Amino acid sequence: METNWSISLEHGEYKNNLELIVKEAIDAVQQTAKGFYVNVVTPADFGNPDDYLTESLLLFFGNKIDAKYIDQCGCGGYVLRVWKNK
Repeated sequence: METNWSISLEHGEYKNNLELIVKEAIDAVQQTAKGFYVNVVTPADFGNPDDYLTESLLLFFGNKIDAKYIDQCGCGGYVLRVWKNK
């Protein structure tokens, strides 16, 4: 996508499936065009995505991305912003 966008991975089947969250987050970053970011919203139950998702994304994409924890949103989920650099 050649725009900044968000993907919600905080409800339904994602709520108890960390492996699915990582897979879908990788897919979302792959869909994001260079120079843009995707906000990945994760379930409250897993806590700060910096603790489990950032490392997985960096292992997969290497220096092609930058990731930053933004905040916990009002709905309870957490937002991780991932920029596609290359």
